[in-house]
This record gives sequence, C-alpha cells and structure tokens, in this order.
Amino acid sequence: MPNLTLCVQRILELMKRYPGVIALGGFISGVGSFILVDRQQSLATWISIIMLVSWVWLMLENSLTQLFTRVFKREIPQPLLRYATQMIHQESLFFVLPFFFVTTTWNSGQLAFTGLLGAAALVSIIDPLYYKWLAPRRWAFLALHTLTLFAALLTALPIIVHLTTSQSFKLALGIAMLMSFPSLASIFPIRTVRNALAILSITLGIGAAGWLLRSWVPPATLWMTDVAISTQLQDRTPGDSLHEVTAAQLRTNGLYAYTAINAPRGLDERIYHVWKFNGKEVDRIALDIHGGRKEGYRAWTHKQNFPANPVGKWQVRVLTEDDQVIGVLRFEVTDPGQDNAKPSEAK
Repeated sequence: MPNLTLCVQRILELMKRYPGVIALGGFISGVGSFILVDRQQSLATWISIIMLVSWVWLMLENSLTQLFTRVFKREIPQPLLRYATQMIHQESLFFVLPFFFVTTTWNSGQLAFTGLLGAAALVSIIDPLYYKWLAPRRWAFLALHTLTLFAALLTALPIIVHLTTSQSFKLALGIAMLMSFPSLASIFPIRTVRNALAILSITLGIGAAGWLLRSWVPPATLWMTDVAISTQLQDRTPGDSLHEVTAAQLRTNGLYAYTAINAPRGLDERIYHVWKFNGKEVDRIALDIHGGRKEGYRAWTHKQNFPANPVGKWQVRVLTEDDQVIGVLRFEVTDPGQDNAKPSEAK
C-alpha cells in the first residue's frame, strides 16, 4: 500500500506539472474512438462499456474524490478533474458521431440533431470555448452533459444489451429526464413547493419535447447499406433500381422496395416500409430484421395494389417503431405513355 500511495503521488505531481498533456490525451483518445469505431464496429462494444463506466465516474465524482483523499491522503488537483470531465465529453461525442453521421437522413430534421452533436464535439476540443464560455455558464454545461449522455446511450444500449431502437430511445430519454431534474435544481434551488413544481414541469417539458421530436433523432445503430426500387427481385437480389416507373409497369409487375439494413449483432428489430403517394400515406408494412450481417439484413416489400391513377411522386420511408427515419427511397410514376425508366437516385 505505501508503494501504491507513492506511485499515485508521483503521478499527481506530473499531472500538476504538465496539465496540458491530459487535454491532449483526451483529444487523441476521442479521435481514436472515432476512427476505431468507424473502421471496425465490433470494437464499439468495448468502447461503449468504457464510456458508460466513465459516466458513472462523472456522476459519482464528488464521492469518489473524497474516498481517494481519505485513502491516499492527497487531493486530486482541480485542473485534473476539469480535464477528466472534458475528456469524458470528448470521448463520448467522438464515439457517437460516426454512428450518427452514417445514419442521418440529411434532408430531414435529423440534420439539426446531428449538427448539434457536431457543434458540441467542436466545443469540447476547443479549450477557450469549453472553459471560458461553456463551463462558467452552468445551464449550458449541464445541457451539453445531458445531450452527450443521451446520444451515448442511444448508441451503446443496442450494442451492449441488444435493446431495440425504440426501447433504447425510451430508456435514454427517461435517463436524460431524471438527470435534468437535479441539474435544474442546482441552477434554480428548490426553496418552495412552487419552485419544485416548476422544475418538475420543465423536466416533463424536456421529455415531451424529446418524444415529439423523436423523428429528428437518427437511429444511431441502424443504417441502409443498399436500396433499390425495382420491378424485379430474384434470389433476394433486386433488378435495376429505378427513378422513374410507368403506370403500365406497375400494373404488370408491381413494385419492390428493397433495403439492406445494417444492425448490431444480436439485435432483432421491427421496421416499417411506409409507402407515400404525393405526401399521403397509403401503406405501412412491417418487416422484422436481424442484426449481424456485414452487408446488412435484406428486407423488401412488394406492392401490387396501386391507385387507379398512380401518376405522381412516391416515397418509401423506412422507419423504426417510434417513427425514427432510417432512410427514404424516392421515385416517380409517369404517364402510361412513357415506357423508359431511368437509373435510381434513391437514398
């Protein structure tokens, strides 16, 4: 034990002398998380566990530092604690960003959520912004803290415990709400029942807003690796993907909406192909997918029942059970006299 105490003391002295090394280490490890997860998703399980353990540390920081002081008779330097908090934010944000970049449907409200995460990641690595602007503003610091935890849970829960996207969203939102209550209480001290009810109302409002805007949150671990709108499907392989289809082709062969969905190994998920005609939903078809296949789980719907006059703009929106958008396939049905079909630009 004396040798361990001496070793800890020396490490603390070095950290006091070179505090910038901690910040540099956090930045490098955060970028490393980004690259490793992007290159090999199997590493995401271990990185997810490390992230969640680090969040436990962050939530119990005061108790653990007091225990450390009693055991080693030394206090952890405050700059070191600040850098540790910053490192956790960096690690978490750079861990989740590759998932959200891949799964975001950029021409939808999901752009706002992923853009917010990207901005938060930039703030976490720019020290003047993090320490001079963010940290002194308690409300902004706690907002970043809650947003980062919410995004980390959305990514980690399907990977570690194989919760569906719907289950992960509900649990992550619930934890974010519970965490926001003590955070708000630290900004607005509870002195009366009215204050307590006001803070509770704000907390519930945050949860309600998160639920109503759930379609703006990308499903972090689900993305499309291949898509096609085609009149043919053989051996689970679609024919040429089409951007324009004639009404005559629809009546002869119907139409296939083909999607290959990447999902974590062990995850079973229900998704929906929602067929929309000129902005109006005409069909919602459930599909069950199973995670683990590198090329994505192949699933398709075959629609044969079309309106009498199907000419117009069509979409097939690929949604989770909570209506989070995985992707959108677009095509147009042209006048029956047009027989040529063009290559697809569906996403």
